[in-house]
Amino acid sequence: MEVLCGARAAVWIVLISVSGGLKAEDGGGGGMEELVTEKEAEESHRQDSVNLLTFILLLTLTILTIWLFKHRRVRFLHETGLAMIYGLLVGVILRYGIPATSYHNKTPLSCSLKEGPSSTLLLNVSGKFFEYTLKGEINSREIHNVEQNDMLRKVTFDPEVFFNILLPPIIFHAGYSLKKRHFFRNLGSIITYAFLGTAISCFVIGNLMYGVVKLMQVVGQLTDKFYYTDCLFFGAIISATDPVTVLAIFNELHADGDLYALLFGESVMNDAVAIVLSSSIVAYQPTGANTHKFDAAAFFKSVGVFLGIFSGSFVMGAATGVVTALVTKFTKLHCFPLLETALFFLMSWCTFLLAEACGFTGVVAVLFCGITQAHYTYNNLSEESTKRTKQLFEVLHFLAENFIFSYMGLALFTFQNHIFSPIFIIGAFMAIFIGRALNIYPLSFLLNLGRRDKIRGNIQHMMMFAGLRGAMAFALAIRDTATYARQMMFTTTLLIVFFTVWVFGGGTTPMLSWLHIRVGVDPDQDQQPSGDSFQVLQGDGVQAEGQSKTKQESAWLFRRWYTFDHNYLKPILTHSGPPLTSTLPSYCGPLASCLTSPRAYENHEQLGDPDSELIHDAADLTFMFGDTAIMANGADAAGGPGWSANGKRSGSTSEEALERELDSREQELLSRGTRLVFPVEDNV
Repeated sequence: MEVLCGARAAVWIVLISVSGGLKAEDGGGGGMEELVTEKEAEESHRQDSVNLLTFILLLTLTILTIWLFKHRRVRFLHETGLAMIYGLLVGVILRYGIPATSYHNKTPLSCSLKEGPSSTLLLNVSGKFFEYTLKGEINSREIHNVEQNDMLRKVTFDPEVFFNILLPPIIFHAGYSLKKRHFFRNLGSIITYAFLGTAISCFVIGNLMYGVVKLMQVVGQLTDKFYYTDCLFFGAIISATDPVTVLAIFNELHADGDLYALLFGESVMNDAVAIVLSSSIVAYQPTGANTHKFDAAAFFKSVGVFLGIFSGSFVMGAATGVVTALVTKFTKLHCFPLLETALFFLMSWCTFLLAEACGFTGVVAVLFCGITQAHYTYNNLSEESTKRTKQLFEVLHFLAENFIFSYMGLALFTFQNHIFSPIFIIGAFMAIFIGRALNIYPLSFLLNLGRRDKIRGNIQHMMMFAGLRGAMAFALAIRDTATYARQMMFTTTLLIVFFTVWVFGGGTTPMLSWLHIRVGVDPDQDQQPSGDSFQVLQGDGVQAEGQSKTKQESAWLFRRWYTFDHNYLKPILTHSGPPLTSTLPSYCGPLASCLTSPRAYENHEQLGDPDSELIHDAADLTFMFGDTAIMANGADAAGGPGWSANGKRSGSTSEEALERELDSREQELLSRGTRLVFPVEDNV
């Protein structure tokens, strides 16, 4: 065997002489038939079909068992934990139930290399060139079980399948189905937990695991290199929480709305933060001989990479949502719901791929694309398309998530390079609990200093308990398993996901009861600390036990953003909101007329913007309708006749339709400029 090009080349060209280990038959036809035959191709196709059928049957069995559990009201095991159990059973059968056969009887060809193997190999056999691709490393003890190894490799999916196909619908659905009322009410806390909390968790876990690695080195349990940056990378990927089991039970039991919003918002945002943080750690490359020591320049470069990737991904996701909103507004796609739904689906999915192709993070881009689509594009869709898009992404989210959890169970037995280190595994479990505690409790204390509605102790304990790991941690771990350190991380991540989903997910219902967290709460009603009911009196009257929300609980920046969004962005991007001819200056009249949809003039419900319920202090909001600017406190913006809380005019205007609209709405109770909307009971 003769290697013609250097070890650094991406493609090797190898000459094999006729008198060598491979002999070509006369005419060269026999060698070709031995390499690839029609029978082998057909067998490979059949094997691929069996593998896909296995996963489809797993999902089918999972769905039927979920129905049985829901019918019997069984809550100790969630669907994701069930999918993992079925995956484990199939993995055991594939690993140990199928006898190993071997067609490889000869000693493999050997060669020495200065660097690692290349991804492509070109063989010259008697003047004919054949191309081979790298499948992966084979354990030396299983060198004669090539057929079984090949079968296990086929049920081991390419990690890019998870990132490009399975993750986008999961992340997009999280943004598209966001419950904006509770999410934006707790936006400051969610951002604090997601950004600062994830960073704290990453560095705490990373430093604790570095100590564990040093301990392994002392006791002789470390057989290869494991650097400090590897420990930080593990801290980043394992900090991505995915409490899908807990949230599903919360949703079914109608648990406390703010608790649900805090957990859901943190899990969605910290997935995005974790993936960008892991990319920044990989980008940490100090200059000099030792590339694994701390370097200030490299550190700040990594921080810049983090900010650049996150902000670029955010802008790209929001821009794609804006483009989709404009297309659906200024075309008549609503007349063809099938085309409208297809365009919506493709534009949403391409956001992920576009961000990845441009060097950004698709997870962040598709998350904010989903939020933008729900806020703007959704208002332009036809009634049929709104239902279709919601159901489509809900189904894709369900199937993709359960597929990933099924594959997790399968991978525990089919992945061929597991490294089980008891010291590392035990240390990782302790590190994630400590990291979670140092995330939740100190940040909750700091947040409570500025919150009127405090994050109570039982809520903090539940958030600590619900820090499950799931699909995102698994996808980040499986993306690179080439080195000793990454293989150990992958194995440990799998075990952590199993434990948290089964133990913590199964213990959610008893924990809710033990912590005395309210369930059966109407998600459309604001939670009140006093209990079931209360009454708000107008003016300076005394309120009941539960105090109303005040403007301190609504961020000043968010109130200003809402005003700008309602008066300008929504009229530009959707058919809702006031006409731009009323909100823009007079010299922008032609542009305003061009951008304003004719349907905006016909929309008599624009004052009933559902997002206005997100604002606890409505005194600073101005609603434009025609030539009349109406303040939320009942006064005309120009100081003229306005509208009172019950919809009666305090002066004369020409908008009779507006009066009828306000009269038809629910009774609104005002207390010192703070607007609270409650359905009035008969006994109040």
